[in-house]
Amino acid sequence: MSVRLKQGRGQEWAMTVVVAALIVLLSILPMLRLIQEIFAPGGTLSTAAISAGLTNATTWVATGNTLVVGFFGTALAVILGTSVALLVTLTDVRGRSAFVLCYVMPLMIAPQVTALAWLQLFGPASPLLKMLGIAPPLGSRNPLYSPEGIILLLGVQYGPLVFLLVRAGLRKLPRELVEAARASGAGWFTVLRTIVLPLMTPSVVAAAALAFVSCVGNFGIPAFLGIPANYLVLPTLIYQRLAGGGPAVLGDAAFLSVLIGLIAMAGILAQEMMSRRRDYRISSTSLAAEPYELGKWRVPVQVVMWCLIVLILVLPLFGLLLSSLVPGYGIPLTAATATLDNYRFVLFEYSAARRAFLNSFALSLSAAAFAVLVAIPVAYLVAWSGKKWVKYLNLAVELPYALPGVVLAIASLLMFLKPIPFTGIQIYNTVWIILYAYLARFLVLALRPTISGYHQIDRALEEAARVAGASLFTRMRTIIFPLVAPAALAGGLLIFMTALSELTVSALLWSSGSETIGVLMFSFEQGGDSNYASAISAITVAITFVLMLLANLLAAHLPSGVLPWRD
Repeated sequence: MSVRLKQGRGQEWAMTVVVAALIVLLSILPMLRLIQEIFAPGGTLSTAAISAGLTNATTWVATGNTLVVGFFGTALAVILGTSVALLVTLTDVRGRSAFVLCYVMPLMIAPQVTALAWLQLFGPASPLLKMLGIAPPLGSRNPLYSPEGIILLLGVQYGPLVFLLVRAGLRKLPRELVEAARASGAGWFTVLRTIVLPLMTPSVVAAAALAFVSCVGNFGIPAFLGIPANYLVLPTLIYQRLAGGGPAVLGDAAFLSVLIGLIAMAGILAQEMMSRRRDYRISSTSLAAEPYELGKWRVPVQVVMWCLIVLILVLPLFGLLLSSLVPGYGIPLTAATATLDNYRFVLFEYSAARRAFLNSFALSLSAAAFAVLVAIPVAYLVAWSGKKWVKYLNLAVELPYALPGVVLAIASLLMFLKPIPFTGIQIYNTVWIILYAYLARFLVLALRPTISGYHQIDRALEEAARVAGASLFTRMRTIIFPLVAPAALAGGLLIFMTALSELTVSALLWSSGSETIGVLMFSFEQGGDSNYASAISAITVAITFVLMLLANLLAAHLPSGVLPWRD
């Protein structure tokens, strides 16, 4: 027995070492490499680079623009997401599951697809507006090419993110407090003001902090809407600097990425300070609060809610689809002009498009498979090991996803600018550096649902196998993996959907031959071929929606909360 015990401990120690090494490689080393550029003498980010960045007026203009769209985009997302969460969770509206699926879908769609869909809906060449006879004259300025347009789409994109976090908090709302207030004669608005919203403050503040980090680090929406209007934010400024100067301007790019990271961290620290000002702990748990009966207002409220879905999802995607069917810019869509040539071109005729699809599918599938395999042992340590240092391991995995994607992209460039030591392997300017960034950034999306899966498993089976002398690897293969695999695979599916048309990271890391779907969309739009970009976007939206529906079919086998769009 002692030999088996020592063998089990040795296997657990070996697994811990391997997992820790992977996390250091993916999460810690890139950040240390970026920090090294700040403090190391002779580093890329020298004193001269910092001085040049601080004295460059464009830097501060872009910083101010980043703060403006970040703050107001977050405010709009919080208003939309919190309002929808209150209606969906606390009232007796019907069709809740279908509504949640539709409302969360913009979060599953890449930001540049959202931007392109709205541009095709409201632009002067909009096929939908032309069909309705209300299109502005060709050559008119698209109203979305403005700071207001960027703020609007950031609010639409990240409103579902706020919704998910606030709804999770509302489900823990103590039923007895709400019922006591209502029994005392308090109306629902009074209950909302005096009980619900104060108790939801931590959830709302945490959602606002996450939305703020997402807004300031977003590249797709400011690139599609801001660059044509010459309204630069820090991510688009970094892209322009790298596109114009290559590795020679890595010092400037590193400085700007650090600046974005500081802004994002300031938002997170502000959330921590606000959360500590009061004690929001709930001393008891109970069933969810009884839904408020809307009565005669239920139908009007449901109409408003579904009108919101039509506005933020149906109309933009319909406009995107129509734009993909016209042969050229500004041509009205009729039975005579409708064509599938745009789809044929991007799928079968344009070699770069075929390469981009293959690259994106391979990268997304590889990142998802890797994350599933790594998440199971990492989640085992986080959920069941009980060691104090494990929380730092969890934080390390969270770091590349919590920080804006441009920070990770620049850190990856700096890390692999030279060949890998002792091997001479060069992955800079190859598809492998994109894969590395995807592995680091998206691992947490598989880790979170896997940890939830562990928490919902009765550990008695694993402990019984341990007592019977089964080694750790045997227990992992025969007991643990079959039980947590559904949750881990659901996380892998989220990674595949997120990475398939990702742009923020790949826009800074791609090179000729390593194009991705997101980069191809951006290139087509920047080159004036919006019809081709619309066709690619329509394909990715269709793939995303089909995957979401397939995941719904497996929902009965998944732990609660793994699929974000499941009510």
